[in-house]
Amino acid sequence: MPAPTDHAPEGNDRPLLPAMLRGWRRRCPSCGAGPLLRGYLTVRDSCPVCGEALHHQRADDGPAYLTILIVGHVMAPLLLVAFTVFRPDPLVLASFFATGTVALSLYLLPRLKGVMVAVQWARRMHGFGLGAP
Repeated sequence: MPAPTDHAPEGNDRPLLPAMLRGWRRRCPSCGAGPLLRGYLTVRDSCPVCGEALHHQRADDGPAYLTILIVGHVMAPLLLVAFTVFRPDPLVLASFFATGTVALSLYLLPRLKGVMVAVQWARRMHGFGLGAP
C-alpha cells in the first residue's frame, strides 16, 4: 500500500506564479481580493471574500529564514562598499545599516509569508488540496 502524500498528484496543481504574486501582495492566493493576513503576520482562517480555507498553512519559520537570507545578501555587500569607498564614521555606518536592516526585514517578512502560503496553496500541500479544485 503506498504511503499517503501531503499534496495532490502531479499535474493537479494550481497556477503558481499568479498565486505567488497574490501572496506577495498579502492577498488570498485563490481570489486575490481578500486579505491573507490579519494583523502583521497572522494568517486568516479563511478568506473573507471567497471563503477559501487558509488555516491549513504551515509557513512556520520559513519566512524568517528567507528574510534573513535576503537581507544578509543585500546588506553585506552594501556594507562592504560603503565602508571601503566612503569611509564614514563608525557610528554613522552602524546607524545607517541598522536602520536599513530593520526596515528591509519588516518590509519583507509579511510578503515572504504570503508567498510561502501561496506556494502551499498552489501545490495543494498540507490540506489545501482537499475539497475544491
